[in-house]
Amino acid sequence: MKSPLSGVDVNVEDVDFDAPADPWTTLKLTDGTTLKLRPTITKVVRFEDYDQHGDPIYMVYSGQPTIRVLGVRKELKGKPLVPDMKPAPASVEVG
Repeated sequence: MKSPLSGVDVNVEDVDFDAPADPWTTLKLTDGTTLKLRPTITKVVRFEDYDQHGDPIYMVYSGQPTIRVLGVRKELKGKPLVPDMKPAPASVEVG
């Protein structure tokens, strides 16, 4: 596989991983909205190539993240995609 740093073909090795118990990342946007993101990591590989500090290069593969949108100001809201649909309860994850 080509190294993302050197562009040279190098060997890669799959690396097992443990996901944290609470993998949510919270972003506070300047418009007042809060986004909570949870990535779905599917695979991690280590390249037999190294950065300027001698550290190995890793690539993380992920699927579509789960995103929750909280605290959106009324003036930022638009017409719902499905007008007859009731809002999801706050405890339901959308993504």
